[in-house]
Amino acid sequence: MRMSKLFVQTLREYPSDAEVVSHKMLARAGYIRKLTSGVYNYLPLMWRVLKKIENIVREEMDNAGAQELLMPFVQPKELWEESGRWDAYGKELMRLKDRHDRIMCLGPTHEEIITAVARDGLKSYKQMPVNLYQIQSKFRDEVRPRYGLLRGREFIMKDAYSFDTSEEGLDKEYNNMARAYKKIFERCGLDTKMVQSDSGAIGGSVSHEFMVITDTDAGENDVFYCDCGYSANSNHAVSKLPEVVVDGKKYFSETKIVDTPNTHSIDELCEFLSIPSTIILKTLVYIVDKKPVLALIRADKTVEETKLMNSVGGMDIRIASSAEIAELMAEHGFDAVAGFIGPCGMTGIPIVADETVRDMKNFVVGINQTDKHQVGANLSDLGLDEIKYADIRLVEAGDFCPECGKSLKVTKGIEVGNIFKLGTKYSKPMNAVYLDKNGKSHPYVMGCYGIGISRTAAAAVEAHYDEHGIKWPIAIAPYHVVIVPVNIQDELQMKVAEKMYEDLKNAGVEVVIDDRDERAGVKFKDADLIGFPYRVTVGKTINEGLVEYKIRETGDVEKVTPEVAVEHLVEIVKNIK
Repeated sequence: MRMSKLFVQTLREYPSDAEVVSHKMLARAGYIRKLTSGVYNYLPLMWRVLKKIENIVREEMDNAGAQELLMPFVQPKELWEESGRWDAYGKELMRLKDRHDRIMCLGPTHEEIITAVARDGLKSYKQMPVNLYQIQSKFRDEVRPRYGLLRGREFIMKDAYSFDTSEEGLDKEYNNMARAYKKIFERCGLDTKMVQSDSGAIGGSVSHEFMVITDTDAGENDVFYCDCGYSANSNHAVSKLPEVVVDGKKYFSETKIVDTPNTHSIDELCEFLSIPSTIILKTLVYIVDKKPVLALIRADKTVEETKLMNSVGGMDIRIASSAEIAELMAEHGFDAVAGFIGPCGMTGIPIVADETVRDMKNFVVGINQTDKHQVGANLSDLGLDEIKYADIRLVEAGDFCPECGKSLKVTKGIEVGNIFKLGTKYSKPMNAVYLDKNGKSHPYVMGCYGIGISRTAAAAVEAHYDEHGIKWPIAIAPYHVVIVPVNIQDELQMKVAEKMYEDLKNAGVEVVIDDRDERAGVKFKDADLIGFPYRVTVGKTINEGLVEYKIRETGDVEKVTPEVAVEHLVEIVKNIK
């Protein structure tokens, strides 16, 4: 490809709405252009990157025994009603009507469709196991699209689904997919960590995410890990806690109500009563699927919202607003404001207590009266009809590993893939069954395996860049090398550059020649910004028979003959997995 013909326009400045490295770099280097909120045009350079990632995914999925198909992007409401997700999925599901008033949706995922496909085609145990996958655009109407391709509304994804007759078969395929994923991300030049995670809207009993570890602002989730091998996303991580004082007996000799004026925060309450936060029972009001839920937790700890939502089987969660708290208090005959809320008297509302609450004694708790708390209290004193215990605590760095007891470490991660054990979550309600050898019907045992194709490209930028631009891993770079003749008016420079261009092209190397009538500095800046893995500069040294050979990743520069440069590049490309 000639740079003079390549459809690319680099920008002098980063877009004003770009917050993270990948969004800034991909937009400025001419890979993507925003169409509307969370929706992007993939320009020719980007499309080449995405197709290379797709091809790596295809090769490894095929090698793992999966078969590719393609399912519709527009999906009928009826299938989502069969699975029970039409109302549960939330506003991220883009709903629409066709000209005949049939209700449809834009597919954010394809569990319902693939289950229907299997229901029509897999009738006998003899046809399984089987794994079917597709690579296709998806649409989720994110409330706040951000970070460019990392959290857009439209995105490209590989999703695979396995069908087995037993949990043992599912376990085998789950491990098979985990191995395939490791190979895929290694080939894409990404160092990933497989971590335990929450299944979210997909559902299922067990799930893991593949996270690209990064120190950039794009890291969406905290990943807790230990040298022993334990690792988990923050919404799934568990830990052991150091021993602390959880019995307030030495502070309070009796149970009573005390005045605690202007103690709206835990720190203010601790200072006023001269106590540690570990003997305060904190009560928080959340709205889960539009209904209030009370969360109880030791005051030195934080609620992990996904864990709380899962504990009550919800699909959507947020902290209650001041107005909602006031309304809730009024309904129960109280007038307390946040900071003085407690579970006592809050009938008809689900109450979930974190496991840290079990051992608390003689603690301090709000009693739904502003400027007052009960001290020396115990759960038996609160008159609660029903309370559910669950792990709803956010793990923190320094907590102890649940497997070996050492201190946990924390880092930021970008999710690029996930795998789920769905079991019969979709096959059972959708009556997707097979006949066993005795002629008895059973629902399929399913697994689900996703890779974000466009997210993987963005994550690669987050992991490989410097202040000058992108440093693409060669396996997914749009082109392998750029040849830069410094002066296109120089006959010798252009002759050598053109010969190298033709030799490399004929040898299967993906090469660009920058034949633009621009200053050398402009060409060099564009080459670094776009991120070609190798650059060959044909300048004045060609009079000595030498060209400049530069490796983008390391910045190493060497003077070699044109023949040696071509030989090196051909050998490098041959060895790309």
